[in-house]
Amino acid sequence: MALDKNRPVAQDPYSLLPQVPSFPLTSEDIVDFQPLAPAQTGEGGSVSPELSWSKFPKKTRSFLLTCVDPDSPKEGGMCLWLVADIPVSVTSIPAGNSMTMVKALTSRFIRPASSIGVDEALDLRNDRGSLGFAGANPPKGDREHRYYFAIHALQVEQLDLPHGRRTAADLVLATAIPHIIARGVIMGTSQR
Repeated sequence: MALDKNRPVAQDPYSLLPQVPSFPLTSEDIVDFQPLAPAQTGEGGSVSPELSWSKFPKKTRSFLLTCVDPDSPKEGGMCLWLVADIPVSVTSIPAGNSMTMVKALTSRFIRPASSIGVDEALDLRNDRGSLGFAGANPPKGDREHRYYFAIHALQVEQLDLPHGRRTAADLVLATAIPHIIARGVIMGTSQR
């Protein structure tokens, strides 16, 4: 498939959703609107970034973590990280957590520790078909891609996902929309 470099620039993916209040999302590894570090790219090892958040609504009961590349040639963009049911007591994620082979094998039988190091959180498959963070990997020669990392404050403790862990990323987001009461976003870029 040939890459259409003249395709329209996608909107901020969250501008298309019902508007909700924002709260601060910060990172030691991501500078808003600046290129991602090599570690956060597919070529650099897909190391998940550190994220911290605060000042979310008091009625928050859990969080949903997403990373979306709206500039992907794939229609609708690509979801590169998806973690649901993050407890409200969790307000930061350390850098470098990943899904180990033991965790991946265990996940077939029991609910494993997640890629963010929180046992109660639920990793879901990203659009590359893997669990955990899939680093930035825009097509070579394409324009700069934007990577929106978002933490969504939800008014429910757990999402009722129609296919459990096998629920597709777009369906997870659709299921979450009615429960999102606020959102923190930070955006990094990448180009090869």
